[in-house]
Amino acid sequence: MSQAQYDEVINAPHKATLSHELLGGAAAFEAVKAYEDHQAKNGKPDSHALAKELFAAFAGAAVDRLIETKGLDAVDSYKAKQHAKQETERLYAERYEN
Repeated sequence: MSQAQYDEVINAPHKATLSHELLGGAAAFEAVKAYEDHQAKNGKPDSHALAKELFAAFAGAAVDRLIETKGLDAVDSYKAKQHAKQETERLYAERYEN
């Protein structure tokens, strides 16, 4: 997920036609930023498991906020959360497990 794709989701009008992949990717991008902010304030988590839980929580919150602000339905929310989970796992592995 790039900054441009994230901006596309954030700047889309209410009730926009956004794919769950785009929403999930934007949520994952936002989760990475939130995790990095959290880490800067609180230090590194004690374990990878806790770090992954934080990533998932940040992504879930981002999806909920995006779904609410874009006026989308429960199906979109479920699909976006699933995609965000996949993306956050991938991003976590890329950035912190290598």
